Amino acid sequence: MRTNPVIAVVGATGLVGSEMVSVLNELKLSTSGVRLFASEDSVGEVYRVGSEEVVVELLSEESFSGVDIALFATSAELSARFVPLAVKAGAVVIDNSSHFRMQSDVPLIVPEVNSHLISTHHGIIANPNCSTIQLVPVLNAIQRAAQIKRVVVSTYQSVSGAGKSALDELWGQTLAIFNQREMPREAFAHQIAFNCIPQIDVINDDGYSHEELKIIDESRKILELPELRITVTAVRVPVLHSHAESVNVETATALSPAQLVELLKGRPEIRVYEDPREFPMQLDATGNDDIHVGRIRRDNSVPHGLNLWIVSDNLRKGAATNAVQIAQALIASSSVH
Repeated sequence: MRTNPVIAVVGATGLVGSEMVSVLNELKLSTSGVRLFASEDSVGEVYRVGSEEVVVELLSEESFSGVDIALFATSAELSARFVPLAVKAGAVVIDNSSHFRMQSDVPLIVPEVNSHLISTHHGIIANPNCSTIQLVPVLNAIQRAAQIKRVVVSTYQSVSGAGKSALDELWGQTLAIFNQREMPREAFAHQIAFNCIPQIDVINDDGYSHEELKIIDESRKILELPELRITVTAVRVPVLHSHAESVNVETATALSPAQLVELLKGRPEIRVYEDPREFPMQLDATGNDDIHVGRIRRDNSVPHGLNLWIVSDNLRKGAATNAVQIAQALIASSSVH
């Protein structure tokens, strides 16, 4: 591998892609260059990467010659088309879409949980769902200490998880309400301003949405607990950035709130709120990479139960930062081919 790989960001002008560029700047990865690719509408835009100004190029089938690591922030459809081309050209792809996540030969990585699997890649590494990324480090700590019996998750997901158009729609609807104007509605099937929508993605015949099943299936894969009893309700809320989760965990053996606080305090990616009267909110998480955990308390309805509140920036640790951290680990382990 090159000691200073060439890194490409595909979908560089979207919410996640532009955040990847910011995180690359912040983490100061040593590279031989960064290339930015996007659709025709964004070609020619200029981003500062390190000390260089990088011009956005048109994504094409010939884009990946000389690229060592490709960070994909594209739709599942575009990833399905272009990721194999990048791998064929010799790049290792870290893909943020859902397309490859559950393929058995593709490692699904949250570095704080299962970085040991990065080296098993065959050219593709999947970046998990944003809600999964902030959940599994906490569940991993609990599993190691007390063995999980069951998990119940309710998510409160910000509109930025649905892209730029969703952010614009929340702003537009809010202004329309205050100014008594016609309500714009395109990004969501229902009004999102001053409302919560208990549907993210398509709902299957069994009543579960695709988003809920992603969190369930991905958590099982990352934690290497294929029989994990976990259920999820995913809700879109009228918040611009960061996702929150209410999490109930039943364990096989006793684990007190104080013990869990001490466990989580030992994890650098987690910020723990020890005082139950102090708690993280989405405003606190926005713009940083911490997984914020508060409202830690005993669930007295079962012999060994805990309630938690977990908040994290969905565009940073929930997407861009996790992907760049995987790239860091790739470089460190010399597993780029």
